[in-house]
Amino acid sequence: MHRLCSGCWTGHTWTPTWTPWHFSGWASHLLSWSPAVPIWCSWPLCGFSTCPWSTWDRSGWESQLLETGFLGIFLCPLWTLSRLPRGTPPSRIVLWGFRWLIFRIMLGAGLIKIRGDRCWRDLTCMDFHYETQPVPNPAAYFLHQSPWWVHRGETLGNHFVELVVPFFIFLGRRMCVLHGALQILFQVILIISGNLSFLNWLTMVPSVACFDDATLGFLFPSGPSGLKYRVLKMQEEAARGAPAPLRYGCVVRQAVHLALAVLVAWLSVPVVLNLLSPTQIMNTSFNPLRIVNTYGAFGSITKERTEVILQGTAAPNASSPDAVWEDYEFKCKPGDPGRRPCLISPYHYRLDWLMWFAAFQTYEHNEWIIHLAGKLLANDASALSLLAVNPFEGRAPPRWLRGEHYRYKFSRPGGPHAAAGKWWLRKRIGPYFPPVSLRDLEDYFRSWEWPHPAVDVD
Repeated sequence: MHRLCSGCWTGHTWTPTWTPWHFSGWASHLLSWSPAVPIWCSWPLCGFSTCPWSTWDRSGWESQLLETGFLGIFLCPLWTLSRLPRGTPPSRIVLWGFRWLIFRIMLGAGLIKIRGDRCWRDLTCMDFHYETQPVPNPAAYFLHQSPWWVHRGETLGNHFVELVVPFFIFLGRRMCVLHGALQILFQVILIISGNLSFLNWLTMVPSVACFDDATLGFLFPSGPSGLKYRVLKMQEEAARGAPAPLRYGCVVRQAVHLALAVLVAWLSVPVVLNLLSPTQIMNTSFNPLRIVNTYGAFGSITKERTEVILQGTAAPNASSPDAVWEDYEFKCKPGDPGRRPCLISPYHYRLDWLMWFAAFQTYEHNEWIIHLAGKLLANDASALSLLAVNPFEGRAPPRWLRGEHYRYKFSRPGGPHAAAGKWWLRKRIGPYFPPVSLRDLEDYFRSWEWPHPAVDVD
């Protein structure tokens, strides 16, 4: 059977080569570069921003991005400029590397749920997830209102996709293709129902390695000058003639791929042991390069949503009953109850996510939020650029800033609050941190060796 797919020719089949870095690869074709060049450049650049000594917060999808990009390095030929290379087919080792990646991602996510929160076992987690996920989108508002039996079915479907479907990879071609289709469909559903950054888009990438040419051939034109025609000619020539002798470059490439297989197998040992362990941890790297990692998501579900609302006042006395406190609005996280949930996927507002995590704990566990308060008291332009609304824009910065803790719930469609334009209902829990001024923070900043912010008079 002739098989076509988006990728490089193997002699008798085509195999997938689409990677998260192939956006750069497409551009490289227009500029006559090798597709591997931008991939080689992108991986270390991404690694520098997520390495252990980086100041960026580390998250599971950053490790996943690094691992996916690392495999993509070996998928494309380095020294050919042809869009249909004859002598450098993609290695089955790399293809199985991508399949091994999606297997670990999904199985790790499924196991951490079963071993983590009881609500995943009694099928009630989806009663809360849409409302309490990091950054809900508009669809989540309506999905949250679904009947209880729909939420039970969603939880069962999640367990099937994450705990059963991954093993389809090892059950032959048709089941492998079914695995890829189900995983991509699952990620599309997650994209529709929440703002999980680029995680879901990235997770689709290794699933493409489950498809072959017969599955994806319909995507390509079949005219005389089309891709299908050229591949068929190459396959006929290969079938009629004797196999070409291996060139030095091909031998080197095969040796590199064998070394890659040994490396991935060796680095997979602690990952597999972690998957088998009853004390499984998620989103962890067992090697400094973060090449083979362990993954997982939503091992526990919060049953209620709390938010930290930052407020400032220009009043000279923060304790005065006449002090008017005004809210800072973030770009996506819930704040003003009347603001519609945002839609940002595949983009990622990191500060909004960190505020979601901070609401679970006290400010003593999240010192950075006091640093942010100092920046806002100084009217720092870089800090304000991370927010959607600065209530003191065009005015002097606030004299005092405080954090208030609120409990949030979705309003009910058709109810009086929804009719008044409110997407959220909120109730104050209490103070998150007390009112502070720049002078109050001098010693605090000094103890952390942070530069004391200077007031921006612009």
